[in-house]
Amino acid sequence: MTINLNEMGDHGWSDDRAIYEIRNISEGASTTSEGTFADRGSATATDRHAVLSPELQRESEKHIHLKRYLSTLPMDDIGVPEYRRSLTPDDNLSGERNLIYPVNKEVLIHIYPGIAGDRDCYVPVEPDCGPEVTDLLRQVDEQLAVDIDQLEALASSESKEQGLLDCLDRICLSASGRLEPDPMTLDISGWEGLRYLMVREKVGLGKIQPLIDDPYIEDVSCSGVGSVFLEHRIFGALKSSVAFDSGNELDRFVIKLSERIGRPATTRDPLIDSVLPDGSRINIVYGDDVSRKGSNFTIRKFSDAPLSVIDLIDSGTLSYDMAAYVWLMVAGGMNIFVSGETASGKTTLLNSISTFIDPDGKVVSIEDTPELQIPHENWTREVVRGSAVGESAVSMFDLLRSALRQRPDEILIGEIRGEEGAVVFQAMQTGHPCMATFHASTVEKLIQRLTGQPINIPKPYIDNLNMVILMSAVRLPDGRTARRVTSINEIIGYDSESESFGYIEVFRWDPVTDTFEFPGFMNTNLLENTVAVRSGIAPGNDRAIYDKLKRRSDVLKRLSEKEVNDFHELHDVLSQASREGHLR
Repeated sequence: MTINLNEMGDHGWSDDRAIYEIRNISEGASTTSEGTFADRGSATATDRHAVLSPELQRESEKHIHLKRYLSTLPMDDIGVPEYRRSLTPDDNLSGERNLIYPVNKEVLIHIYPGIAGDRDCYVPVEPDCGPEVTDLLRQVDEQLAVDIDQLEALASSESKEQGLLDCLDRICLSASGRLEPDPMTLDISGWEGLRYLMVREKVGLGKIQPLIDDPYIEDVSCSGVGSVFLEHRIFGALKSSVAFDSGNELDRFVIKLSERIGRPATTRDPLIDSVLPDGSRINIVYGDDVSRKGSNFTIRKFSDAPLSVIDLIDSGTLSYDMAAYVWLMVAGGMNIFVSGETASGKTTLLNSISTFIDPDGKVVSIEDTPELQIPHENWTREVVRGSAVGESAVSMFDLLRSALRQRPDEILIGEIRGEEGAVVFQAMQTGHPCMATFHASTVEKLIQRLTGQPINIPKPYIDNLNMVILMSAVRLPDGRTARRVTSINEIIGYDSESESFGYIEVFRWDPVTDTFEFPGFMNTNLLENTVAVRSGIAPGNDRAIYDKLKRRSDVLKRLSEKEVNDFHELHDVLSQASREGHLR
């Protein structure tokens, strides 16, 4: 549906106004200064229910808060939403986005078109968290604070969530008539909201918890007072109804968030880089001393199970032949960098190709914040430690030097930024295969960064790096944004006379057709002259390596056809095939 802003006159919404009012509905408020949405609409609540799809009608009967939300939704302006049990990439091709989908048994998400060409809107539909429920929760907090027995019972409970709910029940039942308002006067929706809010605030991360629970959200970004912005796996950039209305509210939230992860933010230590309990990466900036717009935070989420290389092939990130080529290079002990801009998918790809490492090998990973997921049993995971009271800092440089004494078969580095790069190249020279991510958009820029400050790799040493995979977030011919491997390159070496570096582009992405070309077919250097020999191919028959590449490409195709695309399942299947000698 298209909204004609010229016809809306004085009653038209600004985008901020629309977000504000939708947010009021999602938090249980039924009226605004202009009345309810139902008052302004032309249809009655019964009429609104009748136009819903049968599936959405059933869901609204199951969830009182969804029914209430839908009954006040301005469908005359934004249209009638559709219901999806789960999302697929095809949902991004179906015209205007007006969808509702579940996140868990309590929370649903509504996505609908933005106003005046702005970002599309993202609204968590939660149980009733209106003022009456919020006030009751505050009084319950006060009861908990003075009742040591309740707190001890909570501390000793195996499930903090269930322990909190048990405490809530005891307080409300025993204090009925003494809490204002009386909890016994709450309807079913109010009780659901009180229990939900108790867990959300005490166990979860408060108002952003629905965003954390949503498996389709990749990034959560709060730039200051106002709306929280999101990056959605299917729908891209969205503007959420979750917002902070004042600097004081945002400061309090940021302090609470930092305390939850055990790294309290203060004016003395306003910058926090850490990990949430679910493994998501979080960056916090507290106060307006170092940020003109005040406190802000960014959360980068990671899936519980990493995407497998077949998942990436199915999504178009790379082709079967490219994956087979990388497989041969990893198995051949080549040193590989996955390079690209921020949020281009570097870590996701590095995770997926770790499946190709010898299943019996020892893997050591070194990271600033833990993001890598390696499927091998013999995996040592090491993480940088910042300086703290009574503790010394442990840098990536320190961890890399230590890793070289652990006899690893493969070293994975989360990201190379500084002096640790020199140690990585020393490891390569001593025969330790290494893989890492790197921030550079081209091979030329990658080499410039490696040979310049602060990494300072001598130019003749650059050819210890064998292969560079370049990734980028690109615009597809149909207008969608996606991640693609834009090229795979073999590093040849440094010519001291011309002071230039040579490399071969083995694969490249065609942006016009969204397909991959193989210009390196029958024309590679490392694959023919190094990997072929290590694969047991007789000298003079090095072109046979392309037959091996084709067979591995076919193996991945067959596994995809059999839907063996789970990260760990794929690793198990390939490991078994390797041990039984089927991949020689």
